[in-house]
Amino acid sequence: MVDDAQNKESMKGAIDTLNQIVSSNSTPKTIKKAITDLIANLSSQEYSLSVRAANTISLLDDVTQDPNMPSYVRTQLWQAVSKLESIRE
Repeated sequence: MVDDAQNKESMKGAIDTLNQIVSSNSTPKTIKKAITDLIANLSSQEYSLSVRAANTISLLDDVTQDPNMPSYVRTQLWQAVSKLESIRE
C-alpha cells in the first residue's frame, strides 16, 4: 500500500513541474491558463488526492492535444502525468 507521504510527495512534484511550465516565457498563453486552472484544482482540498490526480490526468490529456504546444512542454506535461499516476488510495 502506498502511504500518504508518498502521495503528497508525488502531488508536490507534479505541481512543481506544472509551475515550471507556467513560469516559462516560451509557453503559449492559452496553455498557461489551462495549466494554472489545473494547479488550482490540484491544490484544492475539496476531493481526495487520488480523485484530484485522476481528474487532472484526464484534463492534461486534452491539453497535450493542442497543436500549438511546443514539444518540450508536452514532454514536461507527460512527466507531470507520470507523477500523478503514481498517486493511489
